[in-house]
Amino acid sequence: MNSMNGQTIQYRIVRSDRKTLSVVIDNAGNVTAKAPLYMPEHQIQEFIKTKSKWILRKQNEMKNRKENHAEEKALDIDMTAPNGLTYREWARRVITRRTAELAALMQVRYARISIRQQKTRWGSCSSKGNLNFHWRLVLMPEEVMDYVIVHELCHLKYMNHSSEFWKYAEEVMPDYQRWRRWLREY
Repeated sequence: MNSMNGQTIQYRIVRSDRKTLSVVIDNAGNVTAKAPLYMPEHQIQEFIKTKSKWILRKQNEMKNRKENHAEEKALDIDMTAPNGLTYREWARRVITRRTAELAALMQVRYARISIRQQKTRWGSCSSKGNLNFHWRLVLMPEEVMDYVIVHELCHLKYMNHSSEFWKYAEEVMPDYQRWRRWLREY
């Protein structure tokens, strides 16, 4: 245990046949000092003390990440859309319908659509033609949702982000760059 600005850092020591000392923080925020077999404990404590700002910052980030994830889960499960469906059900209806309309306009065919709660993407397209969309797209301006759908449908012709891909996206949606910026900004 070590203390920094009134905050206590609890840690465990794992000794092994190693030459260096390191600190590892797992996803739960637990701290482990990995130390050489015969390193004195006071040396390990001093090392933890020098890393305490970093440790506390990382633990705080993990705590915030957990809280945000819990809020996302609650939003996904508990909130209902204005029509009485869950947002995910509503998103499935809206996104599926709009994807079919845009695919017909673009003359492309996709295999299936999944509505998910992806951590880092608004949409994706597999090499098999399966489309995945984040359910929260339905909460955004319609043009933003259209941009993401068009983007993924463009991947059915170009499985990359080449100049041909972006040219095709612009043919379908001339103002796509505006909505792409909006998505990044908000």
